[in-house]
Amino acid sequence: MRISVVTPSFRNSDWLKLCVASVADQAGVEVEHIVQDAQSDDGTQEWLARDQRVQAFFEKDQGMYDAVNRGWRRAKGEILAYLNCDEQYLPGGLRAVEAFFRRRPQTDVVFADTVVVDKQGQFICCRKSLVPWKNTMWVYNPVISSSIFIHRRVLDQYGLFFDTRWRALGDKMWTVEMVRRGLNLRALRWFTSSFTDTGENLCLKPSSLREMELVMEMAPAWVRRGKFLLHQLHRLRMVCHGLYWQKPFTYSIYTPGKPDRRMNFSVARPTAIWWARH
Repeated sequence: MRISVVTPSFRNSDWLKLCVASVADQAGVEVEHIVQDAQSDDGTQEWLARDQRVQAFFEKDQGMYDAVNRGWRRAKGEILAYLNCDEQYLPGGLRAVEAFFRRRPQTDVVFADTVVVDKQGQFICCRKSLVPWKNTMWVYNPVISSSIFIHRRVLDQYGLFFDTRWRALGDKMWTVEMVRRGLNLRALRWFTSSFTDTGENLCLKPSSLREMELVMEMAPAWVRRGKFLLHQLHRLRMVCHGLYWQKPFTYSIYTPGKPDRRMNFSVARPTAIWWARH
């Protein structure tokens, strides 16, 4: 069962090297890695074109979500995902995803767990996924895109590509559409990826905040009025699933300037709270 991973890229050469390495060393699974680069002028094209671990395409696009759509149309895998330049897969992550799909072949989408780190790779928090609920997801999306995996039929049968009119919140609206169409959604309790809080992440920029205002305008009126209660309902779901708790663990990622080997980080007191963004 092949997994196709698409990485949209533009002027992120240093982070992309770490991302590529994290996909290439996934053991026990067949992986196809497609990089859609929007003709970067920071040296990316020079080394990426020679990297045999990826299929690189250099062409202008209309933003990140358009780049991912282009890559998925080229992909050959039965399981599809996308991984941004500042994200990585953790050891054994893709093998766990493939095993999950084999055990539950009717699953359309898998939401796994993510470790959030800073620019040096140090632990910030755990983000454990929940299957989104129709109403609470308007105020809180309980998944991170680096740990979302879809079966090919999500595209072939449902045509559920990204809506490229969104510049920053396309993945949120994508999951809203998954729920609306009644896809078979499942959560996998496994840390499959790391997300780096660089301070420049698209989802944390002012443009994302403006789009969030537009999203809330699309929500039912009672959702807008009941935002506080829906946030509390989400927190109650987290408590009931035990997702605020995590025993000490170790993760392994590539760090800036060292794309040749992973570094291990031990977390003695894990937290689920992203304090800098709380």
